[in-house]
Amino acid sequence: MSSAPLDPLSQRIVGALQVDGRASWRKVAEVLDEPVRTVARRGAALLEDRTVQVVGLPNTDQTHIIRLRCRAGATAAVATAVAARRDTVFVYAVGRAPEIVAEVMTPYDALAGLVLDELPALDGVEEVRADSALLYFRTVAEWSPDLLSADETAALGEVADGEPFSPETRFQLDETERALLDALVADGRTPLQDIAELLGCSDATARRRVEQLIDRGALRIRAVVEPALLGLPVETLVWLRAHPTRIDEIGRALIASPLVRYCAFVAGEDQLLVDVTTPDVDTLRRLLTDPAWAGAADQVSATPLLRAYKRGGVLVGEG
Repeated sequence: MSSAPLDPLSQRIVGALQVDGRASWRKVAEVLDEPVRTVARRGAALLEDRTVQVVGLPNTDQTHIIRLRCRAGATAAVATAVAARRDTVFVYAVGRAPEIVAEVMTPYDALAGLVLDELPALDGVEEVRADSALLYFRTVAEWSPDLLSADETAALGEVADGEPFSPETRFQLDETERALLDALVADGRTPLQDIAELLGCSDATARRRVEQLIDRGALRIRAVVEPALLGLPVETLVWLRAHPTRIDEIGRALIASPLVRYCAFVAGEDQLLVDVTTPDVDTLRRLLTDPAWAGAADQVSATPLLRAYKRGGVLVGEG
């Protein structure tokens, strides 16, 4: 797949799907003030060739940041194996080669087996570290890189309040909700008619069931796309150390920038993990030296994100 930026209309369609991944092409066209046929044709093409994928991101278990140090030459094989796991959300090879950073969604009682047995058993893994997520200031499900105006975003749906939230989850889902969750994880734009048939209910009931999962926080719908296609080819992972009393101040200041895709407070030597995407290195430099937050941090360490093997639960390059 080419990493050249998409044309402006395609980027705006992606931006609309980032706000409401299940929005009809008619609604998207109305909001963007474009012909319905043009938006439908362009949007369908983006989905068909998997330039963008709309998926459901489950939020049913605790999340953890896993860092794996690999034997030289084994990074790609290990990253591929980790990305193939159903419990991984993202898997990145970073500039501190040979290192992999991954987000894993798994219950606490399964974490020991993962860190002590399963991951070390992979050929090429030399060290595994796990830090649990304590608070999210932003995940990729909430990221919107200013492709739409504020009015356009509001017209597509309720705007997130941007408040930090805990990854601690205690959802009790019945078999019907599990089936619905699985269907939307596979395809976040699964038509209501198909959901109704799956659940054996009316379209109205199917719509209500989907809305209930989202409103409860058990599911988020997300448009997954490579940042480079949106004109943001320089992706960097930033680790910050700071006194715990400064974390809220720093996190809120960071997510004031639409260039911050992800910002999590984690339990570890580094208190914040931040995923930043910028159009160029100069913009990255300005972001890393922004006095709105940089003065409150004790230590900042940035490393290039060299290759993404999985984003938002989707294998990169799959299809």
